[in-house]
Amino acid sequence: MVPGPRNLITDVPGLLVGNAQDDALKSGATVLSAEAPFMASVHVMGGAPGTRETDLLAPDKSVARIDALVLSGGSAYGLDACSGVSDALRAAGRGYRIADAVIPIVPGAIIFDLLNGGDKDWADNPYRALGRAAFDAAGRDFALGTTGAGTGALTAMLKGGLGSASLVLPDGTTVGALVAANPMGSVTTPGDRHFWAAPFEIDGEFGGLGPDPSGGLGRQLESRKIRMMSAQAQDRANTTIAIVATDADLTKAQCQRMAVAAHDGIARATVPAHSPGDGDLVFSVSTGARPMAAPERDLTLLGHAAALCLARAIARAIYLARPAPGDLLPCWHQA
Repeated sequence: MVPGPRNLITDVPGLLVGNAQDDALKSGATVLSAEAPFMASVHVMGGAPGTRETDLLAPDKSVARIDALVLSGGSAYGLDACSGVSDALRAAGRGYRIADAVIPIVPGAIIFDLLNGGDKDWADNPYRALGRAAFDAAGRDFALGTTGAGTGALTAMLKGGLGSASLVLPDGTTVGALVAANPMGSVTTPGDRHFWAAPFEIDGEFGGLGPDPSGGLGRQLESRKIRMMSAQAQDRANTTIAIVATDADLTKAQCQRMAVAAHDGIARATVPAHSPGDGDLVFSVSTGARPMAAPERDLTLLGHAAALCLARAIARAIYLARPAPGDLLPCWHQA
């Protein structure tokens, strides 16, 4: 398995990603869309998720394909980014059709970034406009780090961000991941240099320092983020939300199984992960372009590749974060 030409989720043919952010707000939105409706499911392992329309993605629910997925900052306010995407899709005549009605299907999830030092004193919810702007900006190339839904993200010790990575399997199938990394846990070992995901790094994509040579890691959980926020916010100011995608032809149940496996990537890149105060969630997408020769064997490999991509994407998000006025935490390059 090798990274695709962009090392982005958009190496999966047909997928597009757009970002929009407000630097004063220190928040933004990221939208994944496609040239045609796509199969999707979801798996939630965090204790504090914030979501929209995720029930539709269960394997037993009737809507099979969706039109876009949204990752957003803003906590509950950020769910309105999905409405902005729905507006754009409706204007384009895209959505689920029932007689003369057109209903865009746009699930989404949010991170909590309301206490990150940005100006949150808005009169009107800004996220609907951010969602539409992100959809309008969608393309195959997009920025990582302090952008889109990762603009105001924070990890325990460093700035978080938006990350992506891809792998092309031996048979030509492509798998990719996209993540807004804002976890309660750390993505680096003590000292802030070595990434927990280092064993999975390819070609120095997040610094090439390799694994931390120290032993006995993980027994002490330090957090600058907790020290910077009030005690009231400590248990809820987190979450890693992600999308993994493939061009393999998956059913909705198989998509859900890939999402379950991909959560291993969060646990490999973040310590601790899936806490009661995180809303850790993974959407899984299939464009359906490539039939699977041996579904059970192929699905195992797809889940493994998705976890590898997600671990690498989380590390890339933090590695590529850049400083901005009013930051509460340093970037990796400043640590």
